[in-house]
Amino acid sequence: MSRAEKIWRSKGGWILLLALVVVINYLASVFHYRFDLTKEKKYTLSNATKNLLRNLDEPVTIDVFLKGDFPAGFKKLANGVNEFLQECKEYSGGRLQVNFINPFKNLNDSLVQRFKDSIYYFYDIQPYTLQAPGKVGDDISFKQVIPGAVIQYKDTAVGVNLLKGVRAYGTEPEQLASLYNDVEATLEYKFAYAIQKITAAKKPLIGYVLGNGEAWGPNVDDAVRTLVHEYRFDTINLKTDKYIPSLFDAVVILKPTEPFTDSEKLKLDQYLMRGGKIFWMVDNLYDGFDSLYQRDGFIAYDRGLNLEDLFFRCGVRINQALLQDMQCDKLPQVSGPAGQPQQQRLVDWPIFPVLNGTNHVISKNLDGVRAMFPSTLDTVTAEGVKKTILLQSSENARVVATPERVSFDFMQIAPDINLFKLKNIPVAVLLEGKFRSLFDNRLPKSIADSLSSFNTPFRREADANAKMIVVSDGDIAVNQVSQRDGPLPMGVNLFTRIPYANKDFFVNAIEYLVNPSGILETRAKDFTLRLLDQRKVQEQQTRWQLVNIGLPILLVVLSGLGYQQIRKRKYY
Repeated sequence: MSRAEKIWRSKGGWILLLALVVVINYLASVFHYRFDLTKEKKYTLSNATKNLLRNLDEPVTIDVFLKGDFPAGFKKLANGVNEFLQECKEYSGGRLQVNFINPFKNLNDSLVQRFKDSIYYFYDIQPYTLQAPGKVGDDISFKQVIPGAVIQYKDTAVGVNLLKGVRAYGTEPEQLASLYNDVEATLEYKFAYAIQKITAAKKPLIGYVLGNGEAWGPNVDDAVRTLVHEYRFDTINLKTDKYIPSLFDAVVILKPTEPFTDSEKLKLDQYLMRGGKIFWMVDNLYDGFDSLYQRDGFIAYDRGLNLEDLFFRCGVRINQALLQDMQCDKLPQVSGPAGQPQQQRLVDWPIFPVLNGTNHVISKNLDGVRAMFPSTLDTVTAEGVKKTILLQSSENARVVATPERVSFDFMQIAPDINLFKLKNIPVAVLLEGKFRSLFDNRLPKSIADSLSSFNTPFRREADANAKMIVVSDGDIAVNQVSQRDGPLPMGVNLFTRIPYANKDFFVNAIEYLVNPSGILETRAKDFTLRLLDQRKVQEQQTRWQLVNIGLPILLVVLSGLGYQQIRKRKYY
């Protein structure tokens, strides 16, 4: 017997083994690491999120309202949230504190309702109703949950709505599995974005451009409130301001209605050349929602904004055409014989298409974005400029040339789906790169000297980080106003109160323009949902039950018999 064998068989050997186990467990509790073997790197945080968590200067507390008895699908989601936040804690150096709370525990009905109202009012988290089948023969039970969390830092708190902006699929088990899978894919972005916002020492400065009839007042209540709340905010008047200062991280131009002069375009052009970011939402055609219910409707025609040359130089063209789509919003239509009580019914309104996102981080995994009288757009050649489509039509769309009369007469007869043969017609595009100035080789020396006097010398080419987003619909970020409730949230239908993902697109677009941290890139995560084939489950059920239950038992029995045979040969 060797010396090593003697040590292990002695009493001291067992003490040494026990000490080794204790040391290994201690090291495992201090140094945590796990291997992510999933194809999508589902359990791996991005470098941007890791840096954010490592650099927390004070404690951040997250109260998650996902504790309780849930159906299997939602329970899996709750476990996924818990695992993700525990991973975040590992990188925070103890500054991230996570609490899972049952918000309805020990509350009567009155207090439950008060809590739901307050969590929606202050943190924009709406209750979600789960359907849970009981035992065989029982009715389906319904249970409300709060699908979100509240993050607190110092004396500030923000909400995280896990379901907000995520495409809804339906209520079937497979559809709910797809929904929960998409929610898991957005966990890192939603929590990291909220933590970054609440802990940021300085917010980006956003300029809201005025001077050319841009939307202002109750119809942009949600857009302006969002900018004021999420960023530093100021206005820019192109008619009176000499230039756009570079201290603005981005500028927003929402639904202008008056033509732009060359002087005004020069200010925008030079802001872009200095590495600026511009978010355009433009109605190229006159639209009259208020005139829609009049007898003859209105004529959609060119507004004459005089922006064609600026857009073309940057790589995009907004067409003089209306987009119609069978995937659309609904409007009420009043009908019935004259002199008799009128009836109101909701009808599909193809000129209010519900747009799809693309694979870009701004619009990926978004629910539908509602447009109102959008034009179509095309990308054109612009050297050094990268073009990425952000929003587009469904596979059942058509394009109508203008001028064109728009009224409810269009809906007197159901639209012929055979006319809607076009697909993926672009409505929003991201442009980024080294833009060339529209005024290159055509700017008078006197104006160039004037620019130099403001310490903003004329530039012929943009910095590499210049960006521009162009949406060929000025109503994409406009909210409707209810006579009873006042301004509604962006993207909410005035008549049906159906919410669309307009605000999520608006916020994501701004964030992409002004935030270089890379947090937004985490929205591009794509978790593959691998569902079982139900037909094969039924056909092969017995086989796999034998493999998973019978085979392990058989292996244990065979191992025992083999071990007995070895002992007999060795000792007998």
